Amino acid sequence: GCVLNGKLYPFGETVRTEDCHRCTCSQDLIRCCSLFHTPIGYDRENCKVILNRQTCNYDVVQKSDPSKECTVYARV
Repeated sequence: GCVLNGKLYPFGETVRTEDCHRCTCSQDLIRCCSLFHTPIGYDRENCKVILNRQTCNYDVVQKSDPSKECTVYARV
């Protein structure tokens, strides 16, 4: 199997990690990819990016009032 974050997973198993990655265990390696898209097109002066671990998505919110979302024009 594969060991990830101190836990053993059998070959062929796919898991979602707490830091929002999907990892697949194979006999050769463990392969992980992110489950989120990084915002790149937003107002960087007035907004900040926060990883929402429940939805595995980045929230872009106003620096002055984090309860208000900012418009995101592009993600990668």
